[in-house]
Amino acid sequence: MFPGAISEPQIFRKMPSIIVAKEFLLGVGEFLKSEEGGGYTFLTDETAVDYPKREKRFDVVYHLYSFTGNNRLRLKVVAGEGEKVPSVCALWPTANWLEREVYDMFGVQYEGHPDMKRILLPEEWVGHPLRKDYDILRQDDAWVQSNLGIKSGQ
Repeated sequence: MFPGAISEPQIFRKMPSIIVAKEFLLGVGEFLKSEEGGGYTFLTDETAVDYPKREKRFDVVYHLYSFTGNNRLRLKVVAGEGEKVPSVCALWPTANWLEREVYDMFGVQYEGHPDMKRILLPEEWVGHPLRKDYDILRQDDAWVQSNLGIKSGQ
């Protein structure tokens, strides 16, 4: 049905996991949501993993749940720096805030998202704190000073 779309099927901690080519994400997602595809009607979580030494450094990870089958599925999409991932908001509405969180923390942007902006940090915040290249000791000193009235690290 989707030749070349799915790779590296495996089971990790009793949960099936697949990698889906980015260009097939919406088609595969639509199929998985259908009864024929398993009825994965609920996106329970979405996050990213940063592998800075890889050419395509991000795994965007979706955790899907089927109420009818009581099954879970982990779906991953690999994306490089600056590559947009298709938004799955139209398939799973819970993706709206989850995609914004992934953008906020990792800098991954989504094509077709209805409101692609930060959700946890202020819009003027510099950087994305869950990336491996974000200096853990660094904070946005100007923002902390003007909004909290303290010096960073105080």
